[in-house]
Amino acid sequence: MFLIHDLCAMLEGYLEPEQVKEVYRAYLFGAEAHDGQHRLSGEPYIYHPLAVARLLAEMRMDYRTLIAALLHDVIEDTETAKEQLASEFSEEVAELVDGVSKLTQVKFGSKAEAQAENFRKMILAMVQDIRIILIKLADRLHNMRTVGVMRPEKQRRIARETLEIYAPIANRLGMKSISLELQNLCFKALYPMRYRVLDESVRQARGNRSAIVEKIRTSLEERLRHEGIEAPVVGREKHLYSIYEKMRSKSLSFHEVFDVFAFRIVVDKVDTCYRVLGVVHNLYKPVPGRFKDYIAIPKANGYQSLHTILFSPYGVPIEVQIRSEDMERVAQAGIAAHWLYKTGDATPGHATKWLKSLLELQKHAGNSEEFLENVKIDLFPDEVYVFTPEGDIMTLLRGATALDFAYAVHTDLGNTCVSVSIDRRLSPLRTELHNGQTVEIITAPGAKPNPVWLDFVVTGKARANIRHFLKHLQHDEAVGLGRRMLEKALAPVRLSLDKVPPAVIDSLLQQLNIKTMEDLFEDISLGKRVASLLARQIADMSDNALTLRGNPASGVKSMFGRYVPDWLKGSSARSSVRPLAIKGTEGSVVTFAKCCRPIPGDPILGFVSAGRGIVIHMRGCKNVREFRNSPERWVDVQWEDNVQGAYPVEVRVDTANQRGVLATVAATIADEEANIENVSIAERDGRHSTMIVTVSVRNRAHLAQILRRARSIDSVLKISRNK
Repeated sequence: MFLIHDLCAMLEGYLEPEQVKEVYRAYLFGAEAHDGQHRLSGEPYIYHPLAVARLLAEMRMDYRTLIAALLHDVIEDTETAKEQLASEFSEEVAELVDGVSKLTQVKFGSKAEAQAENFRKMILAMVQDIRIILIKLADRLHNMRTVGVMRPEKQRRIARETLEIYAPIANRLGMKSISLELQNLCFKALYPMRYRVLDESVRQARGNRSAIVEKIRTSLEERLRHEGIEAPVVGREKHLYSIYEKMRSKSLSFHEVFDVFAFRIVVDKVDTCYRVLGVVHNLYKPVPGRFKDYIAIPKANGYQSLHTILFSPYGVPIEVQIRSEDMERVAQAGIAAHWLYKTGDATPGHATKWLKSLLELQKHAGNSEEFLENVKIDLFPDEVYVFTPEGDIMTLLRGATALDFAYAVHTDLGNTCVSVSIDRRLSPLRTELHNGQTVEIITAPGAKPNPVWLDFVVTGKARANIRHFLKHLQHDEAVGLGRRMLEKALAPVRLSLDKVPPAVIDSLLQQLNIKTMEDLFEDISLGKRVASLLARQIADMSDNALTLRGNPASGVKSMFGRYVPDWLKGSSARSSVRPLAIKGTEGSVVTFAKCCRPIPGDPILGFVSAGRGIVIHMRGCKNVREFRNSPERWVDVQWEDNVQGAYPVEVRVDTANQRGVLATVAATIADEEANIENVSIAERDGRHSTMIVTVSVRNRAHLAQILRRARSIDSVLKISRNK
């Protein structure tokens, strides 16, 4: 049993006597606070904080962190207040304990939104002080070591959240030994039978091949000694969870995964690492393409080492890792090596960079669930290393695209990029990057993110920034359209927003419980509020302040009584009010009905739909008459003169059954600079077929040109727009 005296003996090796006394005093405080409390195993509760403090002492953490570890449960599980800790010890200790206490409330198996919000709080607490997460990781490690006393379903719940969040965080901070132990303990709790079978298989395989491992180890050491290099060569054990994951993900048998001899060589300095690499390559031939230099290009979590795969004389590959003593310490302890070996700054550069990226993700994430999604992407990194045109190295996730690279360099670069040059060759933004490539982003003034980009970016930063831009773009579009709709609704009563008294606007917003006019405009464009009804309300509130030409009552009645637009009456009369102009670039606040697929040049009308904004139909659409009973939701609209973009339209093509007719039709459409989005073919009889082709066109003139060209094809019997 590990006792407080054992802890103090450990601390005397690196702390001042006064600091050790403070840690001992914290233990007495915690023991008294937890007096009478027991764990499920039956042992006094104070044994758990003591074990957590021991794990942190092995990392040689500072004494305030150790005090916080001994007291990390007193705020949550006892009547001790944060203020009491601050007066007894220090404000710093109280903040650490409070931070850990808040993390204890994280429940990862509950509702998705609550889970995401709690996770966001945990990440932000970690950004505030990295020691909070180190205490939490030590707490979770000891809990996983003793999880066997719990019910199986609770074991699985705790193991699952540990495997999803805590083990990846430990790995991201470079704490490899803690991450691996957490993974193995989670594997044992989640799949006890698989764990036992795999553990037994590993033990048997280790015994069968021990002689071969020893021969290879001896030959490596002898060759190094012959070259004047004294360095121990040790076998590197594969961990059960990593074996299991590789078997599961790649559908491999146990012997296919385990049949690799792994060794680690630790030397005195960096120069020697490369000398050792030459020695082992002379001893055994290297496998082409399987060498990785993580010394020149460290991993994102600070890990450095040389990795190489060699052909052995025994018919199986040899994996060798070569690193310096300092690299070995960082590889095992990660960020904790800062306290363990006093390596300099308060926080390592790689950790600082990651924590800053988390703050940026938090800033641009729309909600907690989106933030959790983005961070989880970055918690499972498999890096690719590329170069900027200036020769700087950029580290990205495996599978990252050129667009991910652009956002990694700078948000503005990503938002305005239009193309990319990879090794001096123009490539699409969705191109996946590979190690060693030189990437140059090409931008254009006025360029902006496309929603399609979300389909292929893989990094959390790129995804968060694209979503952030599109949300603001949609808001701006919605506000502009809503303003135009309300202005149009006010026109029949000779009003405009500029002429409405400010007091009326303020009163209207108060009645509707809306903060700003921008919010009101957005609600109008998205169909949550009806512009014509709001116009009537403004007119009524303006009362005598309005100056109308002619009879005001008739104007209001014609607009807000049982008003039916001219196009519904079938009258040729035209309103004096100019219809709302549709640009075609309004984004998600204006959608085009799929029943009639209107294109620029078609006579159109708009229907305000709750949550969808304005839905544009052709005036002759068969579905229009169904909405006659909601005239207040119809909006007179027309196309602007120079509408840009591509609009889908369906074309019906009746053809003779001849070989290659589809290819001929498709080629003709492509020659007219139009894209085919979809094709469906139905055979009418043995000699004729009907194709329904969805084509993207610019306007009616473009469509007419396509139809004219397609009619000249011999095998085309008839072609027309499908309505």
